[in-house]
Amino acid sequence: MTDSGDGLSRKLGLFPVTSIVIANMIGAGIFTTSGLLMADLQNALLMILLWIVAGIIALCGALCYGEVGAAIPEAGGEYVFLSRLFSPVLGFLSGWLSFFAGFSAPIAFSAIGCIEYLTRAFPGLLSLGLIDGEVEALVVKKGLAILVIILFSLIHTRGIVFGTRIQNVLTVMKVGLIIGLVLFGLAAGSGESGSLSTSVSSAHFPGWKVIGLSLMWIMFAYSGWNAAAYIGSEIKDPGTNLPRSLLIGTALVVVLYVAINLFYVVSIPAGEMEGVISVAGLAAGRAFGPAFETVISLLIFFALFSSLSAFIILGPRVYFSMARDRCFFSFAARIHPIYKVPHWSILLQGAIAAVMVVLGTFEQVLTYMGFSLGIFPILVVFGVFKLRRSGGSSFRMPGYPIVPLVYIVASTSILILAFLERPVVSSIALFVTALGVPVFYLFKRRRQDA
Repeated sequence: MTDSGDGLSRKLGLFPVTSIVIANMIGAGIFTTSGLLMADLQNALLMILLWIVAGIIALCGALCYGEVGAAIPEAGGEYVFLSRLFSPVLGFLSGWLSFFAGFSAPIAFSAIGCIEYLTRAFPGLLSLGLIDGEVEALVVKKGLAILVIILFSLIHTRGIVFGTRIQNVLTVMKVGLIIGLVLFGLAAGSGESGSLSTSVSSAHFPGWKVIGLSLMWIMFAYSGWNAAAYIGSEIKDPGTNLPRSLLIGTALVVVLYVAINLFYVVSIPAGEMEGVISVAGLAAGRAFGPAFETVISLLIFFALFSSLSAFIILGPRVYFSMARDRCFFSFAARIHPIYKVPHWSILLQGAIAAVMVVLGTFEQVLTYMGFSLGIFPILVVFGVFKLRRSGGSSFRMPGYPIVPLVYIVASTSILILAFLERPVVSSIALFVTALGVPVFYLFKRRRQDA
């Protein structure tokens, strides 16, 4: 075991780091967004194509982050990268947005997704008869989601090794579940009654703005391809293991995502998939029968713990790095004397996520997160060009300069199209980002006065 120089210890090898990448990527997005996508796209073949395109973009991003992360192997992700490569202001803004959109919101989103599948398996939980039916269902869903957040936040205050052991088990379970669904589902479904056969002859084109918004939602489902960059201070031999974990994890998830979407569109008749959130449970019910729908929904409920757990691991390392640089509340930099984790950051993040569960709605949170998470990775990828010019790259990605250019052009186009389709929610994301500028200078003034 070696020390990274910032109080955190390099304990994680390739497998647990890759597990964190996979767990961070495979979350509520893949189990919830395809039904929403079909409501807008109304073409299963186009939806599958967009999942492939977004996967290629994510792989380009992973290659770029592998090079940047190997050169700057510290905890904090975009906050550290942009602070070192460009300006402390940009770094702070990325960390500021991570606090409100990058991790706390996805934790809330994942917790809500967990409970959607739990209540699909046991609908009786929503009708206990204590208060008005609709109000009771809402209170039960939000209350259970908050309990899940509290549980896993407490688990990860017990140390990175303890937390990642649980993480590894949940991730293996989740990957196995997806592989099982795909293999048995495609074997059981003929495709004659599914959405795919209808889309073969469909000429419907939804428009470029809708495609841009759809790609942004899909990119949120792929978010996590940069996960290893947030724990650079805790990775053994980061110059090798960090880029490898990003590439291996992202490539595996792309294959799994395309495969499970094929299962969805083969199993579910055209029209029935549109707007359904718990789409995997519906597909299982269509492919295997109602009893399997209950079983699969319950398994997905447990499987989604993995992504929620990964978000809870990664986010506090950003706030820890910001607080260590005196750009955030000082208590967020405190390390637990026994478990050697930023425990106060973990608890703060859990509290914010719980508030978002109370206040948030599904589609608005999805759009807000998707837009917010797309902004600063573009700037990090620009940093690859700066590293190459300065000779600071220890890992040199294949495909340079095409790979970073593909990511930059594609991601910028997606954000522009999504803004045009959902200007209000996108503007909120931009406003929250801009609000970080005066906050940065407030912290800077406090540092100077100290």
